[in-house]
Amino acid sequence: MEEKTRSNKEGGRIPPQDIEAEKSLLGAIIISNDVLPEVLTILRPRDFYERRHQIIFQTIIDLYDQHKPVDLLTLTAELRKKKQLKEIGDALYLTELSNFVPASAHAKAYADIIEKASVRRRLIHAGTEIANKAFEEDADADALIGEAERELFEVSDKIIKSDYVSMDELLADAFDRIEELHKNKGALRGLKTGFRDLDKKTAGFQKGDLIIVGARPAMGKTTFAQNLAYNIASINRKGVLFFSMEMASGEIVDRMISDISGVDNWKMRTGNLTDEEFQKIGDALAEMDEIPIYIDDTSSMTIVELRNKARRAMHDHDIGIVIVDYLQLITGSDRYKGNRVQEVSEVSRGLKILARELGIPVVALAQLSRNVAGRDNPRPILSDLRDSGSIEQDADLVMFLHRPDYYKQNEDGYEDTHITELLVAKHRHGAVGKIELYFHPELLRFMSLDTTRE
Repeated sequence: MEEKTRSNKEGGRIPPQDIEAEKSLLGAIIISNDVLPEVLTILRPRDFYERRHQIIFQTIIDLYDQHKPVDLLTLTAELRKKKQLKEIGDALYLTELSNFVPASAHAKAYADIIEKASVRRRLIHAGTEIANKAFEEDADADALIGEAERELFEVSDKIIKSDYVSMDELLADAFDRIEELHKNKGALRGLKTGFRDLDKKTAGFQKGDLIIVGARPAMGKTTFAQNLAYNIASINRKGVLFFSMEMASGEIVDRMISDISGVDNWKMRTGNLTDEEFQKIGDALAEMDEIPIYIDDTSSMTIVELRNKARRAMHDHDIGIVIVDYLQLITGSDRYKGNRVQEVSEVSRGLKILARELGIPVVALAQLSRNVAGRDNPRPILSDLRDSGSIEQDADLVMFLHRPDYYKQNEDGYEDTHITELLVAKHRHGAVGKIELYFHPELLRFMSLDTTRE
């Protein structure tokens, strides 16, 4: 029994399908419900080629969800209740199915055949859609490539999406999530950042969120992003995809080595090391070798290219978060050239869509306007986000890095405290406020303090 791609009398091609496998599987389920749990991990109703088989399989799922047995009697009654019995060929067809199956023990094999045919049909559909769009003269080539990759990855990853979800499904998921949190009081819902006070305020970085970290130059936002990348990868054991458009990958790695080894970054860069420091670097390299961080240091790319790269990385690795350094270095599509506000709006919206599409947090660094430096109080506010108000609108969490000492360097008796304020200015899921971090300049490392002031 194998899937078929046949030609009809008019010369057209019938999509891949195997009706015998579909009938055999449905018969196997009617005979023995024991096969159902495994089958449900493989198939959905849309995987069946025949419409009546889709209806029967959906009804089987409905009975299973109601904890009712699936047999000729219950299936007939449920289909009659749904007014779909005649559509599938009455109870006689269900009897035919139960007599058709060669062996219920082979249910998994039948399901695999059906799934394979379904994937091929979806590939044909995706390919046809891509081809039709490519014929459109005004279609943007980069956008087409991105759309093609997205559709093909959806097929290869066997992602089956619906346009809507019923309230009862959402409530069931919510209860399971809340029950788990209740059992594990204090556990974080999102990715741990390695900064204790930040985790307390945010419950970790959440799936689907766009997180903006804004700062003026010299505030340490790139270092903060690198610290975040290493902390998240090492603590959560989730892959981190780091887009660095301002700094080469080798320099990023050197800074991370300094942080992990505890060896002064400048001494490491100049090679002025003791044997003990060299040994520490060797130990750090051994530790870092197991950390799943992936760095792309392409200096210039469009939002479409970035999203395509992120999808590919997600396909190849267990990516848990994307970090972008920094947002204003990404370019939009050609249609917004010359309009920087519209271009940045397109970029920020694209990053938010990416977070939702991949189901992971996306962190983007952002440059602030020069107005900050000229104010009596230089602490950043949301309106300082440069080039577009849509950054604030699209973001779920907005944080600013602020070093008060930076603005006191010319004062008499100045002494650097190395305290950096992390200002949570927008938090869609919770409270805002101020968090204080200690910055170690020689190791290029931010560290938590014991106090958090609201």
